[in-house]
Amino acid sequence: MLHALALTLPSPSSPEIFSAGPFTLRYYGLCIALGIAVATWLTARELKRKGYDSVLALDALFFIVPPGFVGARLYHVLTDYQLYANDPFPGVFEVWNGGLGIYGAVIGGFLGLLLFARVRGISALAFADAAAPGVVLAQAIGRWGNYFNQELFGRPSDLPWALEISPQNRPPGFTDVPTFHPTFLYESIWNVLVCLTLLFVARRFANSLKNGDILLLYVCLYSVGRFFVETLRIDPAFLIGDFRGNLFVASILALTFALILFLRHAGTGRSPRKRPAGD
Repeated sequence: MLHALALTLPSPSSPEIFSAGPFTLRYYGLCIALGIAVATWLTARELKRKGYDSVLALDALFFIVPPGFVGARLYHVLTDYQLYANDPFPGVFEVWNGGLGIYGAVIGGFLGLLLFARVRGISALAFADAAAPGVVLAQAIGRWGNYFNQELFGRPSDLPWALEISPQNRPPGFTDVPTFHPTFLYESIWNVLVCLTLLFVARRFANSLKNGDILLLYVCLYSVGRFFVETLRIDPAFLIGDFRGNLFVASILALTFALILFLRHAGTGRSPRKRPAGD
């Protein structure tokens, strides 16, 4: 046990970088800001590769980020309202303490993208394909905000890479357990792999892809990883029947988007059947 503890991931000493009067800079916010910056940079590169003006990535931020942020917070509050039911204000607005749902962010951001695409006269699906690798890479970076907040970790674990959690941040029933699965790290690594996969597919199969394919693949692959991460998490969550809500949502989205992607290309490459003479 002593050997295992020597190799565990240590808890951060504080979720704050520094404070100056009423202003506090937190690692959670820094991770989100860094993720947005990296996503914008990668989206610009993908747009340029697809023949679009790379400046569109920067121009789209005002249309995509605010509704994405609102959607992310709304999804979290609606699905975890028990956390705020007794004292909703100002708790529902305290995003610096964590609580952004990625599925809500994708929905909100896509709605903003539809407006941007209409204003600029471009294909929303083509833009979404260019943005998808950057978005999932931003998620990989943003997950480290959960590490600094000591939240959304998994079941107890004595693996060498287990995460130490401070006693005050351990959930009820686990106050004597020092280390847990670092689910933030699992999901972050998975998201990096999804990003690399999307970039590879976008280049390797560029001539056979349809607008929206990379977006579909992103949601499908991310949801596969999220499904397995959810099986490890022990934080309070909304339930659908006896299942964690996000476990159910991830499985439905993974299967649905995989089926849509398959059906879009089911007939690709088939030679048309010749009609019999005299038909």
